[in-house]
Amino acid sequence: MSTGEGVRETWSTRIGFILAAVGSAVGLGNIWRFPFQVGQEGGAAFMVMYLAFVVLIGFPAMMVEFVVGRKTGLNTVGAIREFAGGAWKYLGGLFVFIGFVILSYYSVVGGWVLRYIGGSVTGGYTGTAAEGAPPVAAQYFGTISSGLDTLLFHGLFMVIVIAIVAMGVQRGIELGVKVMVPAIIAIFAALAVYAFTLGGATEAYSYYLSPDLGYLLDNWQSIVPAAAGQGFFTLSLGMGVMITYASYLSEDENLGVDGATIVGFNTGISILTGLIVFPILFTAGVDPETSGAGAIFISVAQALGSIPFGEIVGVLFFATVAIAALSSAISLIEVVVSYVIDEFGLDRVPATAGIGTLIFLLGAPVTYDTVMVDLYDIFAAQVLLVLGGILLVILVAWLHADEAIDELKKGVGNLAWIGDLWLWMVRVPVLVVLLVSLYLGVDGFVEFLQGDFAEFLSSL
Repeated sequence: MSTGEGVRETWSTRIGFILAAVGSAVGLGNIWRFPFQVGQEGGAAFMVMYLAFVVLIGFPAMMVEFVVGRKTGLNTVGAIREFAGGAWKYLGGLFVFIGFVILSYYSVVGGWVLRYIGGSVTGGYTGTAAEGAPPVAAQYFGTISSGLDTLLFHGLFMVIVIAIVAMGVQRGIELGVKVMVPAIIAIFAALAVYAFTLGGATEAYSYYLSPDLGYLLDNWQSIVPAAAGQGFFTLSLGMGVMITYASYLSEDENLGVDGATIVGFNTGISILTGLIVFPILFTAGVDPETSGAGAIFISVAQALGSIPFGEIVGVLFFATVAIAALSSAISLIEVVVSYVIDEFGLDRVPATAGIGTLIFLLGAPVTYDTVMVDLYDIFAAQVLLVLGGILLVILVAWLHADEAIDELKKGVGNLAWIGDLWLWMVRVPVLVVLLVSLYLGVDGFVEFLQGDFAEFLSSL
């Protein structure tokens, strides 16, 4: 990446790259989005599909992005343009647009998390509601999830993100994730041990880890696109992040080992999140299937008020969620910032500030009503991410396979049959699954527009 003086930054250490990629993957996708997807899609039935997607689809697809990023050493748009040329350069533009959309609503949710840290300290979301009134946790979420205060905290979250990314790859992003990622793992491990001691843990583990295959067969039309979208979202695929981060790598790095490490850490933290959230919900008697997008903000918050040491657990939990949100947000904005710096020669600080301001403005409508979060999220995660993945797979695995294999060999040596296996995994199963997921995702998005969103519009 240019710093304004023609010198492109790189990672100072291999662990810096891995932690940055893990930090990108481990964010609200794991901690906010993952529990409510599990709840909405049948618990362990969703887990089966999600884990299958991560291993069989997500990992090979991550290698595709790594190959393009390291081979070109450029931002997402520049990388696609140099790798393929012609009209394919617009695929890089699609990735930049996806980063814009996702971070615009992601930042609003990040602002919610900041509010909940304060609410944990003051007990704002706990207590007993008046007779006939909604639970206090639901009232609190209704207060902080829309309105002027929500807009201000959306802005505060973006200011923090801008400040970190403006300091650069090594002094900002890499240094930040070296603190953030270990903190996330340590705190969540401790919380999972605590959740194990709760009265509802056994029932929660059964719901979360014992799949009902009959449910899976009966509801695969909704589970498949949800699992595919979650897999791509949580691994930061289809949005240019891994292309951008891999562009700062040297040729002696083993892309396969790095990718497997990133996928392993990310999946482990997703599973760990469920081992915390679901015991808390079951102990408090909260149905995870009705939690929805407000799962950690209403259901978990409500449950924290009725478990031992709930206030302390709440502070630790939401502080960790905030750290995870920041680690992902800095990767999303870096996709756009690296493009602006490389293509237009701007210095990092004004480029970051300008991009951050535009993302803040795009996210402003999301602060009006939570249905806007669903609008942005379904469109981005189940349509745009999958579409970007399909186009990149066609480009790399079908049109530029030899270059891809050659790049994958660097840092590894002789791939033997592994290279061909990876190539055909990407060419056939990955592509077929993504095509089916896109069809189902578009169908689901249209259904949302005609249902919940149309109802929202009619109420204005």
